Amino acid sequence: MNPNEQMLELCGQVENIVYRNEQNGYTVIELIGEDSMLTAVGIMPMVSVGESVRLLGTFKSHPSYGEQFSVSACERSLPENLDGILKYLSSGAIKGIGPATATRLVNEFKAETLSVLENEPERVAKMKGITLQKAKAISEQLKQAVGIKELLSYLSAYSITPQSAVMFWKRYGNNAISVIEENPYTLCEDGFDVSFETADLIAKSQSRPNDERVRVRAGLAHVLMHNRLNGHTCLPYDKLCQTASRLLEVEYEVTSSALDEMIEDNSLTLETFDNKDFVFTNPLHLSETYISARLQMLLRFPAVKISNVDKQIEAIEKENGILYADLQKKAIFEALDKGLLILTGGPGTGKTTTLNAIIRILKQNGQKVCLCAPTGRAAQRMSELTGEESKTIHRLLEVSWDTDDKPVFKKNERNMLNCDALIVDEVSMVDSVLFESLVRALPLSCRLILVGDSDQLPSVGAGNVLSDLISSNTIPVVSLSEIFRQSMKSLIVTNAHKIVNGEMPETNIKDNDFFFLHINSQQDVANTIVDLCTNRLVKSYGYSSTDDIQVLSPTRKGILGTQELNARLQEVINPQSKDKAEVTSALYTLREGDKVMQVKNNYNIPWSKKNGEFGEGVFNGDIGKLFEINKASKTVKVIFDDKIAVYDFDSVSDLEPAYATTVHKSQGNEFEAVVMPMCNIAPQLMYRNLLYTAVTRAKKLLILVGNENALKTMIDNNKRILRYTGLKEFLLRGE
Repeated sequence: MNPNEQMLELCGQVENIVYRNEQNGYTVIELIGEDSMLTAVGIMPMVSVGESVRLLGTFKSHPSYGEQFSVSACERSLPENLDGILKYLSSGAIKGIGPATATRLVNEFKAETLSVLENEPERVAKMKGITLQKAKAISEQLKQAVGIKELLSYLSAYSITPQSAVMFWKRYGNNAISVIEENPYTLCEDGFDVSFETADLIAKSQSRPNDERVRVRAGLAHVLMHNRLNGHTCLPYDKLCQTASRLLEVEYEVTSSALDEMIEDNSLTLETFDNKDFVFTNPLHLSETYISARLQMLLRFPAVKISNVDKQIEAIEKENGILYADLQKKAIFEALDKGLLILTGGPGTGKTTTLNAIIRILKQNGQKVCLCAPTGRAAQRMSELTGEESKTIHRLLEVSWDTDDKPVFKKNERNMLNCDALIVDEVSMVDSVLFESLVRALPLSCRLILVGDSDQLPSVGAGNVLSDLISSNTIPVVSLSEIFRQSMKSLIVTNAHKIVNGEMPETNIKDNDFFFLHINSQQDVANTIVDLCTNRLVKSYGYSSTDDIQVLSPTRKGILGTQELNARLQEVINPQSKDKAEVTSALYTLREGDKVMQVKNNYNIPWSKKNGEFGEGVFNGDIGKLFEINKASKTVKVIFDDKIAVYDFDSVSDLEPAYATTVHKSQGNEFEAVVMPMCNIAPQLMYRNLLYTAVTRAKKLLILVGNENALKTMIDNNKRILRYTGLKEFLLRGE
């Protein structure tokens, strides 16, 4: 909900239930108000025809269904007049009561009908055709309707959403409030989307002790889940206990005792690596052990070897007038011989040329090849470089939604992919959970080729898949290292390799594609970046400020962070105008013509293509251009490559200006020109593979702006972001 929109209140009687999702309570109703009928949509669990409701929300226009009232809160009351009671009971809201029975009940009990049905089933059972068992079942249903209303009211006092309340009700029914009063941390269980802090607030209102066992157990689970967001699939036992002790303000022995109990009852999983104990949540433990077991099965039962590979390589070389380097030939042989290969290497080392040879030989031998990558941009670039169709991993696995509206994949071990070989690009971006889903859908005899650059940043999600696979030394790896002659002309390529090797790049050559502008003041660096993006590069190279140039910053905050730089760049590149409509979210004002980025996965955004194809889902990191804001329909249209996505105003919070993005968010993308500030960087962000990732995002031009001390510090710091994971160890142990 846009915080600047004024909330409206509507009261009326429910005339019709147009649609209801029984799992999450999302409902579309027709409401009779004071002088008209309107459509209301939102989380309105168990609302029924005939009920009176008080709704809070705003009017918006749906792209397909027109004007609707978007409900943020719904307060229900059972009908009191005879007409409303009859409609309510006739609607089927109470199982076992149809229109005829409803009429008999209302004629018998008049205005007391609902009260009698709920509290006096013996009286109801005296009516012809209604047994005592049926009357008691009706009574129980009415009590449930009252119960969920009480739960919604109870939880709303702590700003817990109706969606979470519905999920909790589905699991605990009439006992929901008593369950919370007994253990408020039950709300933190998976599926309810309630934070530990909120549950702790409820517990404090009940004057519960800090060291209560249910609180300590919930705190330990919270620390593990929080660190999952930082990329860890597990934590050292001692570190977990110490962190939880500080959070909960209890002694170490208290958290240690509770943790031992959780391990004993299988709430968490303990593993020992090199005589040190690590604790996993069960789902992440399953992900990493499954990946390990599935890859080892591929090694034991490889795909059928392709014969006469050397002759087929010679034929390709002769036809194209090229000679593959020794490592390229080795990669081709390994992929076609072993059936499992990791192909890695920096820019200019011939990964694409090698991959194209592998694909061609596979297809010549009748193999069906599927290609995929973690992001839309990466998949598109893979298609351009290979000439083959490439899909995002989500699309390849046919993402759908479960009863909790969480993404699931139609392709799995019971419905496998239809291919003989699967090639996955940009594997450094793939987290453990997504990779588990991918290998679950892999046919038993399928060839698997993983392509990536192990010197880039790891995935945003939990895990360190590519690095763990390589460092385990259990899977065939070919690392291309030779820079080919045509690529050696590029300073972007040669300097990227210098950076990886811990050497200072060449910064004094003035007529190439890699430049360093020596500026020390943060404000001067910011001014220079704005000038480069809006003036100098546009005039000198003919670049578009929005389509070709990308500012990459290590951070979001400060003068040189993405938030400040985006505000300044937007002001110059796409200034406010009476001809450009605007929409405001919590943090940003976006206007027509803005370059924008999707900042979280949203599987419900509809999109279409010019060829008539349509679907749903826009993903974290997708970059597009906002080209229409329709105030009347309260919709925003964004074009992402060849897709036009339609957002309602509530979903605009998923979009941010993208003239400047963080290096982390740029993974999987390439840009004609990259500009990066190199000044006053936070110490925790000054490390080599962050710089390397930024440099390798540039296709034709890279400009670093700042001082060489910052550059040298980043290159000297080869300490990678520490990630606690188990995949390498499981592979080494053969599990």
